[in-house]
Amino acid sequence: MAMAAPRLFLVDVFAQSPLAGNPLAVVVSDTALADATMQAIAAEMNFSETTFVPRTARADGAFPVRMFTPAQEVDFAGHPILGTAWVVRRNVLRASAPEIRLALNVGVVPVTFEGKGHSEVAWFEAPPVTLGARLPPSFVARALGLGARDVEMRPPVQVARSGTPATLVPVRSLDALRRARLDLARLGPLVSQGAPKLAYLFCREAEGTGNHVTARFFFVANGVREDPATGNGAAFLGAYLLEHGVMGPGPLDLRIEQGTDVGRPSLVRLRAHRAQGRVVTSVGGGVLPVARGVLEPGVHRPVTVASPRSGRVR
Repeated sequence: MAMAAPRLFLVDVFAQSPLAGNPLAVVVSDTALADATMQAIAAEMNFSETTFVPRTARADGAFPVRMFTPAQEVDFAGHPILGTAWVVRRNVLRASAPEIRLALNVGVVPVTFEGKGHSEVAWFEAPPVTLGARLPPSFVARALGLGARDVEMRPPVQVARSGTPATLVPVRSLDALRRARLDLARLGPLVSQGAPKLAYLFCREAEGTGNHVTARFFFVANGVREDPATGNGAAFLGAYLLEHGVMGPGPLDLRIEQGTDVGRPSLVRLRAHRAQGRVVTSVGGGVLPVARGVLEPGVHRPVTVASPRSGRVR
């Protein structure tokens, strides 16, 4: 019997209203697609990420997921985890399962659901976060088009990693955060010294009532891009805030604004606490459906394109 054509779902993650948050394309198929085909589809979608998931789970109940930016495959990114789990729950299982387990390159990540209807929030517990090298604030500020006084000296500018690395940059004010722009020429020397091509900027100011932090996330994928909402960045932030006691000893329960600067207002939820000597971070957000369809045969059959670049950086 012929296999059904792969289905395509578009959802907005970390969204509180339609056509906000971070858009995600999810391709659900009976058979695995070629790597080059998945990369080409992700480039066609041109979202921060596009994910690919089979209609059936593995023997352990987890659904294998591949994630691609328009330029390359990545190991771990937050909004694709939540959006893919939501699509699997609603359109593959067609049941209100309390938990969806996704098998990523960094391990199996469970996604749970809290609330109902428009107030429903999907949550994932992030893989352990490692805090690494500290970078000179003045050099990082220049790469972001900011002055040295716009970036905090304490807590530090620091690299965080959970499969994917990013530089956490504490900014002094919302005004400075709004002025930030990533300069590739000035970023180059830092990258040559081991700094990631990703920067998660945050300040402890927010415009919305009840919100605590505003964030921006810049990354390199066919040029400089800005993410409307960043789940892995929020997970990094939770570990960072507890490590440096920025907002007290915890536990933390924060609401993070993001995406206003790119016309996609988003709300990222973050919970973080210490348990058995390690920091546990959970990231949550709303997911709203946008569209669904099928891939044409000429799209999902193997295509001849340049091989995706190696290295998973987001």
